[in-house]
Amino acid sequence: MSVLYGNLDDLLVQARESLARTAAASSVGTPAARSERDAFMRMYAQRVRTLHNVESRLCFGRLDLVESGAEPTIRYVGRIGISDQTRRELLVDWRAPAAEPFYQATAAHPQGVLRRRQIATSRRTVTSVQDEVLDRDAFEASGVGGDHVVVGEGALFASLDAARGSHMRDIVATIQSDQDKIIRSPLEGVLVVQGGPGTGKTAVALHRTAFLLYANRDRIAKTGVLLVGPSRVFLRYIDQVLPALGEADAVVMATPGELYPGVVATTNDVPAVAVLKGDRRMARLISEAVRRRQRIPSAPRKLVVEGTTILLRPDVVREAREHARRSRQLHNQARAGFVGEILRRLCRELATVREVDLDEDSRPGLMAELYESIDVRREVNWCWAPITAERLVRDLYAMPERLAEAAGAAHLSRDEQALLRRERSAAWTLSDVPLLDEAAELLGTDDSAVVAERARAVLERRAEVEYAKQVQETFGGQGFATAEDLAERYAGTVELDSVAERASADRAWAYGHVVVDEAQELSPMMWRLLLRRCPAGSFTVVGDVAQTGSAAGSTSWRETLEPHVRDWRLAELSVNYRTPQQVMELAASVLPPGITAPESARVGRHEPMVTSVASRVPSSSELLDAVKEQWQTVRTGEFGTVAVITARAAHAETVAAVRAVLPEGVVSADSDTIASPVRVLTVDAAKGLEFDAVIVCEPAAIVGESARGRNDLYVALTRPTQRLHVLHNTPLPAGFGARGGDPR
Repeated sequence: MSVLYGNLDDLLVQARESLARTAAASSVGTPAARSERDAFMRMYAQRVRTLHNVESRLCFGRLDLVESGAEPTIRYVGRIGISDQTRRELLVDWRAPAAEPFYQATAAHPQGVLRRRQIATSRRTVTSVQDEVLDRDAFEASGVGGDHVVVGEGALFASLDAARGSHMRDIVATIQSDQDKIIRSPLEGVLVVQGGPGTGKTAVALHRTAFLLYANRDRIAKTGVLLVGPSRVFLRYIDQVLPALGEADAVVMATPGELYPGVVATTNDVPAVAVLKGDRRMARLISEAVRRRQRIPSAPRKLVVEGTTILLRPDVVREAREHARRSRQLHNQARAGFVGEILRRLCRELATVREVDLDEDSRPGLMAELYESIDVRREVNWCWAPITAERLVRDLYAMPERLAEAAGAAHLSRDEQALLRRERSAAWTLSDVPLLDEAAELLGTDDSAVVAERARAVLERRAEVEYAKQVQETFGGQGFATAEDLAERYAGTVELDSVAERASADRAWAYGHVVVDEAQELSPMMWRLLLRRCPAGSFTVVGDVAQTGSAAGSTSWRETLEPHVRDWRLAELSVNYRTPQQVMELAASVLPPGITAPESARVGRHEPMVTSVASRVPSSSELLDAVKEQWQTVRTGEFGTVAVITARAAHAETVAAVRAVLPEGVVSADSDTIASPVRVLTVDAAKGLEFDAVIVCEPAAIVGESARGRNDLYVALTRPTQRLHVLHNTPLPAGFGARGGDPR
């Protein structure tokens, strides 16, 4: 192990020295030279980050191998590949083909593996090793390790029993064979990973992301990977996994509410509105709303141009509109062609009315008068105005006449139109994000804003050159560089932005791959948005239709994907590694008929507790006693995290009650905060997370809050890795706790 860390230290020193030398190098030269320098700086900075992030548990496995007619060999497996100065391989990257036997070999199919050793470390010290002999006869005959075999409880189960922290751990050392096959599945197409609670869907998706970046670096590293998770707290929970696997700079992590730049939507519409906004008909509504912004007056409009009255006729506008539409440009870009055609026709009419010849001498003056005419600007903008996606969607919601104009194309009833109406000042919701993106896709950017930005840049440039001249006049140096060169050289500092940083700010960025976690919650309109983000159609879709809580979400992968995707493949995970068997049996009792829960890999040490209390749960002494009891397990180090999961209506009251009995700073209810050992959460906030101990309050209230309340309760009950305590004052939902019973 010391040899490996010595080589890692050498590599880190080399990368830091290369970065320092490049940063210190002069930036004088051609733009191409400066661009090359910046590219090297980004490369070395990324290398430093990668080497720093993989230090923890650098090496976690060893394979003792034998091939036919060859001497036994030893191969170490770790987070990255490392070779010594003679290019002798010291450590194999876990993603490399040479590491596959570490995950795939079995006693029935040893793949040349005599012994598989799993190595646990703390900092740079080996704390334990555990061996699995796959071919005992060959192992004993080889003499590769003598008779020494270390047997323990197994790295997988040791990991499952370990206390949870505030961040998700990677499973690179304990990936199981079924998970490994999914991780190494080809990049192309849409892969759906269906699995119940605790089957490792999220971990598989993250490790698959790291594998795809390793195996297809030339194809997707420059375009990056978009990873979409259900909430910001979920993304904070998983944000250390990819850096620990040597990948982070090419991955953009976002929630569905953050997929439209400039908008961060965190609130949900009521179910009926969410379902309507998620319907594919909304794409036709937006498209028609855009077309309705390209208008034709019902009668000629009088225009006064420097005292001369001319007419803007409907047929002129119609022909100009068709001319612009034939360009196939987006609304805001096509407007330039429309305006140009209108002005050319008005210029001819203005010349006719004034009885002047229209030639190269008269045309510029006439066109200038048209540009300056308030009437012309007003009417042309009325016919075809530049518009933002935000303005278009707000107008639809706030102006019934706008909505009614476009509703026919989308076949929206009057009742459905009424559901969409709201004040212009209302905050954006999660369901609005795909509608904004749909509008932006049809509108394009406002060219007038681009022109203004260019003009601003010109003014800034002039100011920089003027300042450079003043510097030269004061300090000299005119003979070494011009003021323009000086301004160019010091116009800004070197940007070391990663692919992820550049992609996250660009709505039109085309990613090489997209990963979607808790994908069952997404509406058809959100799927349209995501498919635009990856024109290549390469997706890893992770979810469980038995856990769908959103009214606009999925109940069938086939029904969800086939309207959008021609070919997709399904991989299923059926073993629950997180939730103990006793807890899983209780959770399965609330599932609707026809849905099968995954099989648990282990029996827990604690039986689930179900307690009926005499008073309302948020203020009941039993809840507070249960919270204090679990807090003690955290203080002693037995458990690391505790969650109290409540119905939305009781959340605020429960937070206040729990905070009153625990020390300040111990309890968190903020969805963006993950470091607190005790969390009070709604089901939505808890989705995708896991805790050592979970207290579920009032199951009937959770069920009663939505049409898919049983799915929500199922999610709540399957969050613990060790202990579950259910408290209720109202009667439990029908079938709760019945083994194999009908929960209806």
